[in-house]
This record gives sequence, structure tokens and C-alpha cells, in this order.
Amino acid sequence: MKTIKRMFEHQMWADRRLVDAVRQSGGGSQELLRLFRHVEIAEQVWITRLNGRSTAHLQLWADDADLDSIEALLASNEQQYRTYLAELTEEQLDADLTYANQSGVEFRTPIRDILTHVALHGQYHRGQINRMLREAGGEPRPLDYIVFAREWDL
Repeated sequence: MKTIKRMFEHQMWADRRLVDAVRQSGGGSQELLRLFRHVEIAEQVWITRLNGRSTAHLQLWADDADLDSIEALLASNEQQYRTYLAELTEEQLDADLTYANQSGVEFRTPIRDILTHVALHGQYHRGQINRMLREAGGEPRPLDYIVFAREWDL
């Protein structure tokens, strides 16, 4: 449980740092914002499922992304994951969650695997966003877990 909670602390730290980097670069391209929105919507999809609600109304990809709405979604996700993780027990981690994906196909997956996926999915896309920042002349942020761990322990 401690490792999963720490992975989510890293995720939240990295998301906030990336928002700052995009804002300082001038707001990012539409492609960058579309990808960043996808990261935050995917996190919303999973916390919604974990809370037993349907995600059919959530669109994983959209072209109308803007940094302010991404930041608001990030804050909402952070609060929801903190609440969820605070109430989750070690025993519940191995329980299966039955849910439908965005196409309506039903799956059954252990909560531990879902939470691990959420943390790793965002890491992959944050690397892509950092690359886009660099290509546009912006300054990418170091988001590696070890950087987080060093700062966290200060």
C-alpha cells in the first residue's frame, strides 16, 4: 500500500510540475494540450470507475483542451485519489473491479493493477509532453521518480 500511495504522490507532483512548465512556455501547442488533457481525463475515468460509477460520458480524446481546464481537472483528480487512497486497505487492493471501458466492453481487473496502470500511464505521456515542450523551445522539467524522491525527502 505504501508503494502505491508513493507512486500517486509522484504522479501528483509530476503533473503539477508539468502544468508549471507548460504555463511558463506560453501555454503549449494544441497537440500538447490535447495529450495533457488525455492524461487527466484518463485519471478521471479510472477514479470514476474505482468509485463505482459509469464513465460512458467521458471522452478520452478531445481537441478543445486548454491549460486552465486541465489544471482544474488535475486538482479534482488529486483530491479524489487522495480520498480514495486514504480509505483503501491493503486487503482491498487485490479485490477485482468490474467495469466497462469507453466502448462498453466489460472487464474485471484487480484494483492494485488499475492503480499501477494509472501511475504508469501518466508517466509515459508526461515524457511525450516534455519532448513537445523541448521541440517548441520550452524548458522541459525533470519528472523522474528519483528527482521526486530527492525533493520529497528534503
